[in-house]
Amino acid sequence: MKHRIIVLGAGYTGASAAGRLARRLRREDVTITLVTAEPDFVERVRMHQLATGQDLRPRPFSEMFAGTGVELRLAKVTGVDVDRRTVAVTGTNGAEELEYDSLVYALGSGWNSQGVPGTAEHAYEIAGRPGALRLRERLAGLGAGRPVVVIGGGLTGLEAATEIAEARPDLDVALAVRGGLGDTLSPRGRQHLRKVFANLGITVHEHCAVTEVETDHVTTADGTSLPATVTVWTAGFAVHPIAKATALEVSDTGQIVVDGAMRSVSHPDVYAIGDAALVQGPGDKPLRMSCASGIPTAWQAADSVAAALTGGKPPTMPIRYFNQCISLGRKEGLIQYVTADDRAVRAALTGRLAALYKELVCKGAAWGVANPTLGRPTRRRPIIQDHAPATSPVTESA
Repeated sequence: MKHRIIVLGAGYTGASAAGRLARRLRREDVTITLVTAEPDFVERVRMHQLATGQDLRPRPFSEMFAGTGVELRLAKVTGVDVDRRTVAVTGTNGAEELEYDSLVYALGSGWNSQGVPGTAEHAYEIAGRPGALRLRERLAGLGAGRPVVVIGGGLTGLEAATEIAEARPDLDVALAVRGGLGDTLSPRGRQHLRKVFANLGITVHEHCAVTEVETDHVTTADGTSLPATVTVWTAGFAVHPIAKATALEVSDTGQIVVDGAMRSVSHPDVYAIGDAALVQGPGDKPLRMSCASGIPTAWQAADSVAAALTGGKPPTMPIRYFNQCISLGRKEGLIQYVTADDRAVRAALTGRLAALYKELVCKGAAWGVANPTLGRPTRRRPIIQDHAPATSPVTESA
């Protein structure tokens, strides 16, 4: 009887975890099923490019995982029963129930309307491909001079505003932020950001909280009305709601509480990674929702699963930050170097070199997902038991 591993979600973290598990464990001992509603890998960090009319390279999962032993299940996850160790899905075969011995939960996050009235009805989002394609169609139909307002001063908002302004210089692009523009960056980073925004003609509304979204304008906390034929909402992310509906211990945000091995503190046969997990980073600060955080948690979880099944040593490598990579259109970028707990330091790389750096980071992340089983092989361990229950050893191959 093979040990059944199910990975839910095939974003950067889920796909990375599935590939790493396939590389580390033998097919004779385990089955690895990757459940995803999308047939192709979505480069989430490029959704602002997709929204502005750029075409992204297709990356079918059927090709990426061909010959790896990972079984693809194209289906939508509708529920998880962690006590019965089952996952409810709906796919081409209708509603099904999948049983697991180990579960890797990587359903990630989507956009967060923050409960602001009118956002769900009138705003556009780029947290996923459907939203980006919807915005792409809307922007393509806009005439010159129409106002576009991007809400949110995080990395997604900065990238969206600059990408739109560069691709459509005929539009009146504005960015509304709660604090100051780039206020978490170093002085050098903020200075460069303001320079790029000025060169692109982007109007910045600082210390501006949007309280309502309408079809043709947004209203701020002080009653100001900002014209907006299109409103792009990038004010944070919300985790997938399924985990909160289970018996798993979750945080107030709905993230699964895990230990250093990415293992659920309440259900040790469940591992959570990426945006779905509440992971304590350096300084006991939760890791932010990002690709930079997510991929290391995927590696950690896959290695932890392999160690638990083979009797190996679980990983203890702490997850830390090195920089924040921000694209500012296709020709400009900003690499803000940070401390281990994600606080800006003086050093920052700017300009075309920073844009190239960010592009290489994006390509590297996509390459790692698209080549899931490439890597340095390690010595195989002997099989200890042929019929392995949930926590007994199996065989590790790489």
